[in-house]
Amino acid sequence: MATSGLEIKGLTKTYDNGVKALNNVNLSISKGMFGLLGPNGAGKSSLMRTIATLQQPDTGSIHFNGIDVLNDPQALRKTLGYLPQDFSVYPRISAFDLLDHLAVLKGFNQKKVRKELVESLLAHTNLFQHKDKAVSGFSGGMRQRFGIAQALLGDPDLLIVDEPTAGLDPEERNRFHNLLVSLGEQKVIILSTHIVDDVAELCPAMAVLASGQILQQGSPTQLIDQIQGKIWSKTVSAAEAAELEQQLPVIAKRLFAGRTVLHVYAEQAPEGFAATPAGLEDVYFSTLASHRQQHAA
Repeated sequence: MATSGLEIKGLTKTYDNGVKALNNVNLSISKGMFGLLGPNGAGKSSLMRTIATLQQPDTGSIHFNGIDVLNDPQALRKTLGYLPQDFSVYPRISAFDLLDHLAVLKGFNQKKVRKELVESLLAHTNLFQHKDKAVSGFSGGMRQRFGIAQALLGDPDLLIVDEPTAGLDPEERNRFHNLLVSLGEQKVIILSTHIVDDVAELCPAMAVLASGQILQQGSPTQLIDQIQGKIWSKTVSAAEAAELEQQLPVIAKRLFAGRTVLHVYAEQAPEGFAATPAGLEDVYFSTLASHRQQHAA
């Protein structure tokens, strides 16, 4: 029986320069928002491009709602919306005309139907009032929203958004989050990002990817629960921070009011450290720290 959702099994990809971008990736993704969290160079874009049929893996399989993606890429493309990390636009062409042109390429041949579709997508992405302006002159946030508008042409069942909020100011990032939430739970939406808050705020299911491998997967709540009671915090000077980093398993440090806040992952409280509630950032950083440790060993 055909499975519903996206099933990825044993996916590997090594590029010609010897970089192993994907290393036996296995994922099961159902409807709703799924966060793929990982540092730059983790293999996120390689995985997104492979799912989007822009490159073939060396081994493995991908199935989506009964479609064998690697053997029938055309069937997936009919139901796929894709917002890549970087995309170019034609200079001097308005948002309406560019989206109309892309709709023609997607197979919308009737002018009246196309006009209604384009206008409704521009309204949905809060760009209708800018429809006659050139997309090349849009701000970063407006361009990303235009990118979602083009990805939604044809009402796809699978939507892939790759690093969509990198470089956006807080207001635009908020607006973009609200737009993603408005797409509802009827699609499989994969949000690939290195920004922990994007996943914490939007995704009921997630995975952590590094060195082309899935290191963790589950719901953010479940993953946070697993490390609750093992995160310890202390606010110190920069000099103390450097010293403590040599002695303790520090997973994260951040500045607050000019001082350094250290987070340590340990079964027992290190001297002078206090218990602090775990968050998704602690899950992410402790997962990466443990992965680096294993590779260094």
